Parts: sequence; C-alpha cells; structure tokens
Amino acid sequence: MNSDYLIRRETCRDYRETEELVREAFWNVYHPGCTEHYILHCFRPRSEFIPELDLVMEKDGRIIGQIMYVHSAICCADGTQLPVMTFGPLSIHPDYSRKGLGKRLLNESMKRAAALGGGALLITGSIRFYEKSGFVPAKTRGIRYQPDPDAEYLLVRELKEGYLQHVRGTFSDPEGYGAAEKNPAAFARFDASFPEKIKRRLPGQLA
Repeated sequence: MNSDYLIRRETCRDYRETEELVREAFWNVYHPGCTEHYILHCFRPRSEFIPELDLVMEKDGRIIGQIMYVHSAICCADGTQLPVMTFGPLSIHPDYSRKGLGKRLLNESMKRAAALGGGALLITGSIRFYEKSGFVPAKTRGIRYQPDPDAEYLLVRELKEGYLQHVRGTFSDPEGYGAAEKNPAAFARFDASFPEKIKRRLPGQLA
C-alpha cells in the first residue's frame, strides 16, 4: 500500500467522522438516501461486532475509507451451526473512488480476519467487484441465502483452506443489518442529526 494511506482500527473519537463518510459513500446508491451509517452506529455495541476488524483508511489525517466485520454462522443441513464472518458496509469516500482503495482495504481486512482465526466470509455483493479478492457465488459451494435461495449475489470466500468442505446449508444476514427497518423512527432521528441531503430515485437503484 502507498505510504500515503494508513489502515488502522477505528476509535471512539472517529465515530461521527466515520458515520459521515459512510453516509456520503452510500447516499442514493442503492435506494434514495441510505441506512448504512445507521447500521454501523447500531452494530458497535452488539456482541456480534468484531472490534479488531472495525477499520478505517486514513489519508493526511482524514478518514476516507471504512469496513466493519461481524460474527455470523451457516445453518448446516445436519442442524449444526458453522461459525463464519460477514462484513459491510465497505465504504470509500466518493472523492477517492475508482482508485483501487476499496480492494486494498478489503484485502488488508481479510488478512487480519484470517489472523484472528476466521474460517470463511459470506457477504451479499457484486461478483464483478469481489471476485478480484477471491469470492465466488455461495450456491456453487452448497450454501444458499435464506431470503433468496437462488441468489447469485451471496458470495463466499474461505480464509482457511477446506473450511467449507462438504458444508451444505443456509446463510442469513445477522439481525443488526435490519436496524433501520425495525425501528424507522429511531433511524429518522439519527439521520436528522446529519447535514440535510436530498434523497433521489436514480436509475440502477435496487428500489
């Protein structure tokens, strides 16, 4: 990585700046407005949250990138649960997009996840981006997405070779990812504490 960019753990002093970055990165991308900054805000105190993998990318003292990880599990066909990790949001400030920084931050975070003993990662995302970092559609490995069993966008990557050998099962997003939908009033109050931005319905959004 260029010495101009520093990847480090987020601290409590960074919280507001990081949330502002995440909001800026996702605003009007998938939906009018966004909820990703609230997801990060709500996950920090949860037991699934992995503080060692709550990372920011910094340039000249400014936070320009962010990623967070949480514990999750595959519900296996035999009734057992296999521990895995998931991550997201993964954010790069729009001023620094399309420079390969998201991939750099992701790859560094995966090294740290493996060093912590992580066996595999499951995420929902675009294969066009994530295949460059070794992800494949999870259904090709016998793992289905509980809300959408035929989903091509549930992706998986082993951190330990053979960790998913013979595994068959389903994956669901950890509960914290639905924080805004479960408590829309709390989300609205939280979002109103940030500078006002215009919500727009744009081509290519999911809804």
